[in-house]
Amino acid sequence: MTVKGVFVTGTDTGIGKTVVAAGLVRGLVALGLRVAVMKPVASGSNRTDAGLRNEDALALMAASNVAVPYEAVNPYCFEPPISPHIAADEAGIRIDLAKIRRSFELLAEGSDWIVTEGAGGWLAPIGPATSIRELAMALHLPVLMVVGLRLGCINHALLTKLAIEAHGAQFAGWIANTIDPAMARRTQNLETLIRLIGEPPLAVVPTLPPQTLPLVLTAAAADLRAVLDPSCAAR
Repeated sequence: MTVKGVFVTGTDTGIGKTVVAAGLVRGLVALGLRVAVMKPVASGSNRTDAGLRNEDALALMAASNVAVPYEAVNPYCFEPPISPHIAADEAGIRIDLAKIRRSFELLAEGSDWIVTEGAGGWLAPIGPATSIRELAMALHLPVLMVVGLRLGCINHALLTKLAIEAHGAQFAGWIANTIDPAMARRTQNLETLIRLIGEPPLAVVPTLPPQTLPLVLTAAAADLRAVLDPSCAAR
């Protein structure tokens, strides 16, 4: 099954993948598309009357215009805020990529696009011999890299891009997220990232308070559509 979509990964944890992914969803919705979302694996969740719920998954669902059960969006939800592979091991659960793929295919039936957010970084483990890399590859999605602008981001960004391409995934571009407004020489660092990555970011996200999720990246979303679907470029 072929569906337009993107897999959002990051240079680390806590660099704003969800803010960017939700903003991208809102931008695509604004273009008139039916946009589903996935957060296949999440740890750090809250107990509710309906069961465990992860804030990142709920934020993505709030941005989406495709109504589906929570379990389809977030098949593997763990309570402790720890690495997913440890959380899964403690819960006695093996994360099954085939199960995630089945949920993805069900979402694809009622949508034009699926924005999927990973957990942690590209090589973050989700099992004894499985990482976010294998998850993204199993979904056959181009990979969008979120770079958190802070000291050390150049090394993290270049290593992440190198790993994405070395593993045969399609690099769909990158978005710079201003997570440290006090970053010294921010402009020079951004210029260096552009030069070394070899292309400008699809967007530079300004500093936003954590609760601000209605970020509309309409321009970036339009650019991304052209990258992933050249037939859209002339529309």
